[in-house]
Amino acid sequence: MYVKNRGEYASKHVLPKKLAILLCFASFFAGMFFTNRMWMVPDAKSIVKKTSRTGDEQHVDCDMKIKVLKNEDNSSRGISGSQHSIETVDKAISDLEIKLMAARAERETVMKDTIISEDLKNVELTSRRKYLMVIGINTAFSSRKRRDSVRATWMPQGEKLKQLEEEKGIIIRFVIGHSSTSGGILDKAIEAEERMHGDFLRLQHVEGYLELSAKTKTYFSTAVSLWDAEFYVKVDDDVHVNLATLGMTLTEHRKKPRVYIGCMKSGPVLARKGVKYHEPEYWKFGEVGNKYFRHATGQLYAISKDLATYILINQDVLHKYANEDVSLGSWFIGLDVEHVDDRRLCCGTPPGNSYIYAPFLWKDG
Repeated sequence: MYVKNRGEYASKHVLPKKLAILLCFASFFAGMFFTNRMWMVPDAKSIVKKTSRTGDEQHVDCDMKIKVLKNEDNSSRGISGSQHSIETVDKAISDLEIKLMAARAERETVMKDTIISEDLKNVELTSRRKYLMVIGINTAFSSRKRRDSVRATWMPQGEKLKQLEEEKGIIIRFVIGHSSTSGGILDKAIEAEERMHGDFLRLQHVEGYLELSAKTKTYFSTAVSLWDAEFYVKVDDDVHVNLATLGMTLTEHRKKPRVYIGCMKSGPVLARKGVKYHEPEYWKFGEVGNKYFRHATGQLYAISKDLATYILINQDVLHKYANEDVSLGSWFIGLDVEHVDDRRLCCGTPPGNSYIYAPFLWKDG
């Protein structure tokens, strides 16, 4: 009974053989299908990390691009400001170089072969004193006789020259640059004369007749850098000056700003080549036959400190004409400058001649 029952029970629950094989294959392929699906789908966490990393890279790239664009924009917008700053620094360096050159020139003027006292050596360490005027006598290498004539007449020598500076506040120097051949015989001759008299102001300038305008500009720039004076005077070496009268006249204008004092004139603009005082830029003054604007004659004129400072600051852009007195007058055109036409500053000859005698000065020859 038992065996029979088992056989009957098993026969009832056993699947057909073909159906079982079919189910096995179906299960196998189903498993393979779902397994491939699982491998193809990435992990959620890895997706987040990758996306985040890519986002960071994009964010960094954007930040870099923004910074570059900002830098380029700031650079383009700052070109003018940077250029102006560079020009300002260059100008400051140029001014310092002028002051240094002027200080060296003054040191060379004071230094002699004899022993110098400690007080004189320490002049540069003390505060700059105020002077009434600085007189620069324009001279040339070939004008030794004229210089000796000036020294023998109205320009004090030695201790008297120092006394004039200390007591009256008047500085007097012969103004000269250098020859085209540095250290040549002309320069050595001036150096020997300087050791003898100690009355030169050497400029960083190459001498030449056609360079008088440049020399005048360099003189005022150097003088105002070296000495703090109320007036700066330029005079030719063939003119003799009455210092007392000149000092009193300048004192009358010491409280005025931007004063330009001299024997004012307005001569013709000479267009024809080959003549003395020929003006190559005559066309700037209008038609042929026109006259210059009013300006002080070149033998002697004086300007106040603010005008000398103006020349110092703007020396690189001040135009130079053929004649130095015309150049000086042109630098003040357009400025609020008081022109003082003092006829006593016009050159005359000593009494007894047929010419009108000027109490200020007379001219040799």
